[in-house]
Amino acid sequence: MKFLADIDIMPLKGLLDPQGKAVGYSLPSIGIHNVGDVRIGKHMTLEIEAADEAEAKATAETACRKLLANLIMESFEIRVRSI
Repeated sequence: MKFLADIDIMPLKGLLDPQGKAVGYSLPSIGIHNVGDVRIGKHMTLEIEAADEAEAKATAETACRKLLANLIMESFEIRVRSI
């Protein structure tokens, strides 16, 4: 079966996010004043061939842990669905 893994990788909460800070400081200059903390991360999708959803999620998790995310500075969230 084919599955689509949606992966969000974000900087850890306690770490400085320079891109998020830059966007947060710039929003008032375009008239947006009601936004608090801004965090910027990465979103990616993987099309995975697997026997079941659990295997697809395990494949995506391995990819995140070994390649896609820097676990010292980032966290990740995976959502898997069949396609």
